[in-house]
Amino acid sequence: MLSDIRAVLFDLDGTLIDSAPDLGDAADKMRTDRGLPSLPEGLYRPMAGAGARGMLKVAFDITPEHPTYEAFREEFFVNYERAMTMRTYIFEGVTDVIDALLERDMAWGVVTNKMARFTDPLTQAMPLFSTASAIVSGDTTAHAKPHPAPMFEAARRLSLPPEACLYVGDDERDIVAGRAAGMRTVAATYGYLGEKTNIASWGADLCIDSPLSLLKWLAKA
Repeated sequence: MLSDIRAVLFDLDGTLIDSAPDLGDAADKMRTDRGLPSLPEGLYRPMAGAGARGMLKVAFDITPEHPTYEAFREEFFVNYERAMTMRTYIFEGVTDVIDALLERDMAWGVVTNKMARFTDPLTQAMPLFSTASAIVSGDTTAHAKPHPAPMFEAARRLSLPPEACLYVGDDERDIVAGRAAGMRTVAATYGYLGEKTNIASWGADLCIDSPLSLLKWLAKA
């Protein structure tokens, strides 16, 4: 029941913030540094949720199996680290959602696959996250999503049973992780949906096309 939900957890990139411009720029700089032409931001955006793997696939058509992948990934990380708040912004409506949760005395937090190396400075630089009761990164626990371990850790930090939490994310692994932890789940269809996405197959309890749609659903609680 919705009335049992006492906290809302969110994925970060593609759900709360639009970091695609900075992620794309970090990969595109690698191209221009090598004398290659810049690629349109629109090519990077759909794969932003896949982080370095997605960005390097677009920029250089390489996968983790490629012999230069590890070196390229670290170069991408350094580029991103140096400019990860230049063009990243909070999605429209997110601040209203967080304000509404706080008004209802509902806790909120973040569970992301982004490494703490990036999550910590990024969230510390954005005032929105000052009220978050839990921020769990991709390397906080031994497993990242779609494993439920990060979800359990977030619930532990909130001092709540997992079933009292709702999880919102824009990737299938978000929904898989949330469901495996016993949480209600919401698919954010305005995020980075990648390629050949069949959202209906994810099994989320709700799909929303904007952050504010979440408030309308929670209002039924």
